[in-house]
Amino acid sequence: MTSITLEIPDELAARLAPLRDRLPELLRIAVELSSPCPKAPRAGDNPVFDEMIDFLAGGPSPEQIAAFKVSPSAQARLEGLLEKNRENELTDEEAAELDLYEQINHVMLLLKARARLALTRTL
Repeated sequence: MTSITLEIPDELAARLAPLRDRLPELLRIAVELSSPCPKAPRAGDNPVFDEMIDFLAGGPSPEQIAAFKVSPSAQARLEGLLEKNRENELTDEEAAELDLYEQINHVMLLLKARARLALTRTL
């Protein structure tokens, strides 16, 4: 194992002190988050991401947010990726694309939940 010595501000050192035993793990996570996977599709290269951005840029109402669905072509692509995933046949690029679909789905679920909450408050 390699040792690394860092100079950090006292304020940060004080915050890191309780986490001393987890620093190698936290550093690994930070490096992974800051290092983009070269094979991963960028969000703007994904049609469903573009659909979501275009939809949100249009200033949808809470009703429209709650009713949002991706296009049939995006849904078909997702179903194809899910099928390949079930069969353990995804390439690295496809796995990254599926991960992006999952992230987008998570964001839309949160938006829909908030939109539905806003709708119930107005009734």
